[in-house]
Amino acid sequence: MKPATLIFSFLLFNFSLVYSQGRKLPIDTVITTQHSVTINGAPINYTVKTGTQPVWDEMGKPIASLHYTYYTRNNVKDRASRPLLISFNGGPGSGSVWMHLAYTGPRTLKIDDEGYPVQPYGVKANPYSVLDVTDIVYVNPVNTGYSRTIPESGKEVDREKFFGINADIKYLAEWLNTFVTRNNRWRSPKYIVGESYGGTRVMGLSLALQNQQWMYLNGVIMVSPADYKVIRTGGPVSDAINLPYYTAAAWHHKALPSALQSKDLTEILPESEEYTVNTLIPALAKGGFIGETEKNDVAEKMAYYSGLSKAEILDQNLVVPTSYFWKHLLKDRGYNIGRLDSRYIGIDRQLAGMRPDYSAELTSWLHSFTPAINYYLQEELKFKTDIKYNMFGPVHPWNNENDTTRDDLRQAMAQNPYLNVLIQSGYYDGATTYFNAKYTMWQVDPSGKMKDRFEFKGYRSGHMMYLRREDLKNANDDIRTFIKRTMAIGKSAKY
Repeated sequence: MKPATLIFSFLLFNFSLVYSQGRKLPIDTVITTQHSVTINGAPINYTVKTGTQPVWDEMGKPIASLHYTYYTRNNVKDRASRPLLISFNGGPGSGSVWMHLAYTGPRTLKIDDEGYPVQPYGVKANPYSVLDVTDIVYVNPVNTGYSRTIPESGKEVDREKFFGINADIKYLAEWLNTFVTRNNRWRSPKYIVGESYGGTRVMGLSLALQNQQWMYLNGVIMVSPADYKVIRTGGPVSDAINLPYYTAAAWHHKALPSALQSKDLTEILPESEEYTVNTLIPALAKGGFIGETEKNDVAEKMAYYSGLSKAEILDQNLVVPTSYFWKHLLKDRGYNIGRLDSRYIGIDRQLAGMRPDYSAELTSWLHSFTPAINYYLQEELKFKTDIKYNMFGPVHPWNNENDTTRDDLRQAMAQNPYLNVLIQSGYYDGATTYFNAKYTMWQVDPSGKMKDRFEFKGYRSGHMMYLRREDLKNANDDIRTFIKRTMAIGKSAKY
């Protein structure tokens, strides 16, 4: 028996003795395994540490334990110049499983080339992982994955410490300080990536790490980011900027007029975007006082760019909810389309209604991800536990008050000339649309002095663009290029 196996067996035996009467995770532990993968044709050996690390309160008492998985490439001569990529998913309440097992990590799902489930479930090598250029840690916030709170005996968990935008950012920044210290990564160029709500999280973390932990970043990567300054606000801008997404989804399903359908997607999207910014937003700003002629003209053009009928758009007074679009775009064919990825189609009980009965894409993804992450962590990485892996954990109600994250990112960039931003979005994402992401990018810095430090990349898929094999390669290549370009080795941090 190998020494590593003996150590693991000893730890497992002791763990079972201590916790045989209750289903609990150790607060602070790690399991180490060795693996190899071929990335872009080159063989790479790597180490995986998966374990738990505490969250402490002001008195140094553990109040939660976060599960993480940390990948490091072996035989690196200069670890100080080796980047570290810190990865979060969103929700809020989502585990780190999505980008871990389908995007940047060295193992990925067994799915077909378009992202649909394939049985038997499991994982396979990811030939496009960015592990060749950066070490990676996947972090599960409280109540996601295996991460859990540690309540005092007889007391309720203090939800205000974890479940809100600002609480989430504060404790995660502190946790990352400990992680970086324990793993001797203070000198490494650092990047944080967040998907969906994770986009909000990493915008806020960029400043919290910098001003509270004195940890300066080289890059922030937002994957299909959710900007609640737009999504939850409503109004003309929030309503109008869905139109380019409608154009993309309708184009994919061949539901546009022939003048648009005959062109490539990237040819028609700038046209829809220009109409949205210069005509639709001003029109919706007029509300019920818009003239009848203008209202009819706008409805006709919206129909042209969305695949819906003019009558439907007039019935909605020009404000077409995304849920209505998902329900009605393919109504004449007897299907609805997916929210997070509108390439997917579903079947409802009845055609009438304002929203689909279920999310076709999410149920498809859960087919693949749930068995894969449970198998992978327990059987390949040897992290044994009876705790349930929370794909989506109990974090609600979530406190969304005092959301300053967009300006936090601006401040962090202004204070840190090294800090650059990459935004990645799928054109068919109907939850956090690609044009919403562009709009967020435009709004971060009103001065325009830092716009050359932003980069936007779009892909022909949805919220998790990496599920489509072609985009898995392209999106990882974009991250790889971004990291290489922004490491700033030997470059002074000054304007």
